Amino acid sequence: MVKIYTTPVCAYCKMAKEYFTSKNIKYEEIGLVGNPQAQQLVISKTGMVAAPILEINGKFIVGFDRIKINEALK
Repeated sequence: MVKIYTTPVCAYCKMAKEYFTSKNIKYEEIGLVGNPQAQQLVISKTGMVAAPILEINGKFIVGFDRIKINEALK
């Protein structure tokens, strides 16, 4: 399962969504703006609120890092 924690004006969020779509990987998008529960979750897992934060099979990745994404998807 892939989740993407995003903000509306994040260019890297858009790139991450396009990347998953191009690989036919389904994902759930979770907005961080106005969502204190999601913000608390990503802070507890990563120590920061940034976008995008990707959750792949329970592993959290900060930013759009293709190498880390591909490793987590294997």
